[in-house]
Amino acid sequence: LNHEQLKRNAAELSGGQQQRVAIARALVMKPKILCLDEPLSNLDAKLRHQLRLELKELQLKFGITTVYVTHDQEEALTLSNRIAVFQNGHLEQVGTPDEVYFNPQTEFVSTFLGAISQIPSELFGVSGETKCFIRLNNVYFDPGEAVDSVALDVEIRSISFFGLYYTVTYQTDDGFQLSNAVINCNHKVGDRLTLYIDRSRVIFLGGDANAPEA
Repeated sequence: LNHEQLKRNAAELSGGQQQRVAIARALVMKPKILCLDEPLSNLDAKLRHQLRLELKELQLKFGITTVYVTHDQEEALTLSNRIAVFQNGHLEQVGTPDEVYFNPQTEFVSTFLGAISQIPSELFGVSGETKCFIRLNNVYFDPGEAVDSVALDVEIRSISFFGLYYTVTYQTDDGFQLSNAVINCNHKVGDRLTLYIDRSRVIFLGGDANAPEA
């Protein structure tokens, strides 16, 4: 806050400044645990990113155990040492960000954290009760990029530009939709092509949830 802003009442400050004041008031009390309930939810995207960095620095500087409640996936993954995922008051999974993201234990966790697509279970020789999911970064145009590739014939349904990358959504003949993220997109909606999925990266949940032998 600059000199002019220090003269104002907290209610006259911007949203981001008010959040900084609230956190400063809490830190003055030297708490053993700092509890934050969606502190950035009403801020615009750029300011949320800036304050996330500041919160991370403050947590490291003061070494205070911080309980941070959020519905924002990016906040949860970037700010946490451990994540607890709840659904309707039920604890679904606890683990490090890497563990929860790459090894979700339930369907809710797999679809809540990060972009993911469901894919046909019959491609992997598991029962229909088993649901198979794949992260966007493990779907390829080139079979050589997958450790153990599974081919999937698809049609492009939509292409969305996000600045640094495109997200392309495809549909199989069976009606399944999946997406991947690519830096350059040389295709158009309606194109048919073959995608390759890295079998070793597939997430198997429910039913016979063990990955089949290669």
